[in-house]
Amino acid sequence: MNHKPQIQIPATYMRGGTSKGVFFKLSDLPKSAQVAGTARDQLLLRVIGSPDPYGKQTDGMGGATSSTSKTVILSKSNQPDHDVDYLFGQVAIDRPFVDWSGNCGNLTAAVGSFAISNGLVGPARIPNNGVAVVRIWQANIEKTIIAHVPITDGVVQETGDFELDGVTFPAAEVKIEFVDPVGDAAMFPTGNLVDELEVPGVGTFKATMIAAGIPTIFINAADLGFTGTELQGDINSNPATLEMFETIRAYGAVKMGLIDDIEAAKTRQHTPKVAFVAAPQAYTSSSGKNIAASAIDLNVRALSMGLLHHAMMGTAAVAIATAAAIPGTLVNTAAGGGERDEVRFGHPSGTLKVGAAVDKNGHTWRAQTVSMSRSARVLMSGLVHVPEDL
Repeated sequence: MNHKPQIQIPATYMRGGTSKGVFFKLSDLPKSAQVAGTARDQLLLRVIGSPDPYGKQTDGMGGATSSTSKTVILSKSNQPDHDVDYLFGQVAIDRPFVDWSGNCGNLTAAVGSFAISNGLVGPARIPNNGVAVVRIWQANIEKTIIAHVPITDGVVQETGDFELDGVTFPAAEVKIEFVDPVGDAAMFPTGNLVDELEVPGVGTFKATMIAAGIPTIFINAADLGFTGTELQGDINSNPATLEMFETIRAYGAVKMGLIDDIEAAKTRQHTPKVAFVAAPQAYTSSSGKNIAASAIDLNVRALSMGLLHHAMMGTAAVAIATAAAIPGTLVNTAAGGGERDEVRFGHPSGTLKVGAAVDKNGHTWRAQTVSMSRSARVLMSGLVHVPEDL
């Protein structure tokens, strides 16, 4: 029996923040995959190596975690005053599904670098030495993000001494600004800073449900029987605990108006996120680093694609920064309450500082900008190979 040969597609494997994924220029994809639909999803699934019943993604570029099962498609922007359109696809590991419902804040740090290096940013906007300001249109959520990319001798500067907890080696700092991350939508979909979230069979919990960066459900760690200092092994090794979090996530999604029924939650695992918060406590991070209570404002742990994240999703960090700036939310209370424009929170891999500028019009809160620093680096560039008869 004759089989068609593999096809080759230009691609770049990049780390952005504490995630990594396969980056494509839209124009490099096969014609059938240049538009949304089954052909595109099938291609990206095969590139990453999903669905994999073994959970390893051995026959693809994925790393068998939510942080490393990701794809990005970039093109010159069709939006006024923007340089590049950024489309993110979260690829499920064990199911034939690509979730396009949200952004990846970590990989956002690599978007500006890729765009510059691949000719998607006009040369007039790139200094010979200094910082290039890349205006990104995040197509999944239709929001503006600004990346400040360091440039040396006309090319992206990737090496440096900026250290990011959750990433092994230092690199150049990339500052990211999420502009008006909520827009005209309701920041608090229920209209409340704190709700009583009833989860049948689990319990009723106080919850702050916010749609900033990515829809996120925040619950007090103590109400779930946790301290807020847990690491991945404490959560991910317990199927009953993971099932509890997924049930909370599903009922929270319905209450936030993101889905109509509980069953629908199974088809969009990327959103919303569930996180639990606690007042600052000392702990030892996953790398063995001792985090003092005095070094942080609060502890936060978040789940992504059904498992506790090894650090913190960038989009969830946007939600943390925004909620922390608004007195009365569970995040703000865990951080000590009051008005604040930045917080440093503890996560399983260490700490992260984030800032937010918010204002209030009547009873309506609005986030003006959210900022944080990440880093990014090209890991490999060339051609990715996939069977032609997908």
